[in-house]
Amino acid sequence: MPNKYRKNRPSITQVDDYGSRSSGERARLQRDASGLLSTEGPQELAVLVGVELTSKPSLLRMEDSLAELRLLAQTAGLKVVGQLTQRLDHPHPATFIGKGKLEELKSLVQETGADVVVFDEELSPRQQRELEKALGEEVKVIDRTALILDIFARHARTREGAVQVELAQYEYRLPRLTRAWTHLARQAGGRAGGATGGVGVRGPGETQLEVDRREIRRRIAHLKQELAEIHKHREQYRQRRRRNPVPVIALVGYTNAGKSTLLNAISDAQVVAEDQLFATLDPTTRRVALPSGREALFTDTVGFIQKLPTALVAAFRATLEEINEADLLLHVVDISHNNSDEQVAAVEEVLEELGAGNKPVVTALNKIDRLDRSDPQARRKLEEALANYPNPVAISALTGEGMDDLLRTIDDVLRKQMVPIRVLIPYSQGELVSQFHQYGQVTREEHTPEGTLLEGRVPVVLAGRFADYWQEEPSSQKERGPGSAQEQDEQARTDESADKSVNESADEIDPEQTDHAQE
Repeated sequence: MPNKYRKNRPSITQVDDYGSRSSGERARLQRDASGLLSTEGPQELAVLVGVELTSKPSLLRMEDSLAELRLLAQTAGLKVVGQLTQRLDHPHPATFIGKGKLEELKSLVQETGADVVVFDEELSPRQQRELEKALGEEVKVIDRTALILDIFARHARTREGAVQVELAQYEYRLPRLTRAWTHLARQAGGRAGGATGGVGVRGPGETQLEVDRREIRRRIAHLKQELAEIHKHREQYRQRRRRNPVPVIALVGYTNAGKSTLLNAISDAQVVAEDQLFATLDPTTRRVALPSGREALFTDTVGFIQKLPTALVAAFRATLEEINEADLLLHVVDISHNNSDEQVAAVEEVLEELGAGNKPVVTALNKIDRLDRSDPQARRKLEEALANYPNPVAISALTGEGMDDLLRTIDDVLRKQMVPIRVLIPYSQGELVSQFHQYGQVTREEHTPEGTLLEGRVPVVLAGRFADYWQEEPSSQKERGPGSAQEQDEQARTDESADKSVNESADEIDPEQTDHAQE
């Protein structure tokens, strides 16, 4: 059946996933509102296909997963003109969907004039080929993985990000190259190529497909070498950072949960923050002063999503290793989203895959400005989140609400990771005294004839530097000198207060203890 909608649309140059141009078409230049020529073609039209597999339960309901796929398509620049759903026990081995549903999809593509069909599940190379054969050469068939890879390619702004995305794209496309070169025939070689080879064509004939596969494999090997160099560079940076024990907090969370907005709010990082999926891709690190006076490094990492492509996780492992190196994970949750619990589960699943499932976590319940506080259901959802998630704080990164509580909670959780020590440092080792003040928390400082007596907490990686100067606790209060009993009681009260739940509000924290920690 001819497509009456397609024939009236402008003829433009189309480039498929493999760089080949559609034959018989010429680029048409259009003018924008200011009258300038634009080389951008019309927006591609897309039909979405969602399949609920009863044999493979998903975190999200099919309807919610399709709504997320629609956002991904819009982020990639597609205009969604229709969608199709089906429930199956198992995917069809050739076309993923059943024969009847495939006919229905063909009719929908014809009616809407769609250029692209996007499946919410990953397609095998065979399924993609069979679907494209059934729908016609003019219609591209891609899956969720290809769509996410396209978005990542659009948003990669650094060389590191571009290399990682390019590697993931090549590894994804390598087994799917057949479609691009089916119009080329094999050259007939001599005896090795067959008996039909004539004069002038004998020899090691090979198809263009084989040439391209070899070139892509060579390119993949080169990109892996580049990533190895990136890994070396990052490891050198991490080693320098370990010698300088500033705590590292990695921001993790579902895409579009507000991580970049949060980093901008606490550090003025000026990271691109937009209301779209995967708005930022390359990691950004900023130094932030905590309420106790100590500093910490906050690193914004790439957002997660359900059904995150395995190729992306593998390619971005050099970047995602920052999560494993962090002292604390700041899990940013969009508490206003209807599927916030499922999004949290998706993030935790990826963290487990990365080996970071046991890291200490502070949960930032973001976007409370979007919650209707008068709605009992919304209030109950927030209360349940505050009761169930680790170290939760309700915030709005956009309005700044709850940010002081969040930083105080992070400060308290980091403090619990430090070890208590009591050291007598000679005056000749003034650098150690400076490091104690800079990276630790001093609860007592006394200048004696032998040196500076310090009590407090320091990071575990720093404690070894003070090993030669550790002091045992005195066996009696008399050894502490006049007034030592009072000092000991005050220290006990300070420790007891500091170990309270990090969920306490700002009004419940004793200002004297905060001032004492800052001194």
